[in-house]
Amino acid sequence: MVDIREVPESDIDRALELAYLVFHDRPEKEVRDKHHALLASCDRIGAYDGAALVGFMAAHDFRLSVPGADLPCPGLTFVCVAPTHRRRGVLTALMTRMLRRTAAAGSPLAALWASEAAIYGRFGYGSATTGATIEIDSTRPLALRIEPDRRPLRLLDPEEALAVIGPFHEAARAGRAGRPTRSAERWREEWLAEQDEEDEELSPPRIIVLGESGEPIAGYVLYRTRPEDDAAAVRVPGRVRVDELEADTPAVAAALWECVASLDLTGRVSAWGRPLDDPLLHFAADRDQVRVTAQFPALWVRLVDVRAALTARSWAAPVEVVLEVRDVRLPANAGRFRLKAGPDGATYRHDHADSAAADLALDVRELASCYLGGTRIEELVAAGLVREHTTGAAAALDAALRTPVLPHTSDEF
Repeated sequence: MVDIREVPESDIDRALELAYLVFHDRPEKEVRDKHHALLASCDRIGAYDGAALVGFMAAHDFRLSVPGADLPCPGLTFVCVAPTHRRRGVLTALMTRMLRRTAAAGSPLAALWASEAAIYGRFGYGSATTGATIEIDSTRPLALRIEPDRRPLRLLDPEEALAVIGPFHEAARAGRAGRPTRSAERWREEWLAEQDEEDEELSPPRIIVLGESGEPIAGYVLYRTRPEDDAAAVRVPGRVRVDELEADTPAVAAALWECVASLDLTGRVSAWGRPLDDPLLHFAADRDQVRVTAQFPALWVRLVDVRAALTARSWAAPVEVVLEVRDVRLPANAGRFRLKAGPDGATYRHDHADSAAADLALDVRELASCYLGGTRIEELVAAGLVREHTTGAAAALDAALRTPVLPHTSDEF
């Protein structure tokens, strides 16, 4: 029998040893020190078998952009169970405690990135955003169908960049759901770190902004480069890795993409974690030159308090449906509820009628997948994961959940 309790700061090193064991990692001291500092700022719970720490999870103190709102949303990280204690209910006990703590703290949502996608659905998490890897063949000029914004481009010193691009990024969060807050520490330790944690051959971060000097910027691109490998049997051209590109308009985005695709001594641009509706995929003139090479589930969301989550977000169209929700982990969410929502707000109340089936019957996992607007209820009906008892109910709910742009984040944690 394991004991689930808070992990004191004095046990952070033990938690890291467990995580490195589980994830088959052995980082250098500099990275280990960074992980220690990160966990010191997180909420931490562990599973103890006597004196041994055999399970662990932590949660960042985030807020998450949702349609029309910004909600508290702990971000789970470093979830691990010792190989000696797998399949003994340790993860279930940890997750149950964390979900209850989240509910007690008044956070309607929780989120995570899944190292193994098969694990978290049984705890009510649904895949709510999708990322794409885009690659550009930059051995020739980037062909575009629109005219790029020709205002000046400026290279920023990484030490000074945060004061410029941080506020721009924070403002942009409101325009797209699924984006967690970034502290100054996360900016410095992850996005603007001198050395990339996963690829030591990459350059330090480079930041280019667009806009007249002395005026607010209209966009920025943050990237790193790797030099060409001319010692290989087949010459490998230099590579540009775009970590983030934010723009006010398509023309600004076109200018920034054109810039990184024209860097000397490089022949390929790779951008991981881009949104599926990235405008580049439409204004690129040659889709053989600009290709989506991978697509993957990104942010997983859990509705901890379904009523609070649904009534906090905005709605694109009027809808009134009765939902039969299943939630085996948090029974307070389970039952039959009438959702009445529209541009003026939403109500979500128990529906006590028992003369007919609910309009839609679904697990809280499926509701979480659709919550940010990235997955359509009709798709889940077609997949047999949601039961539609009233024809048209799924389409009506989809219309109400719709967002102008797809939810997206590249903030992996």
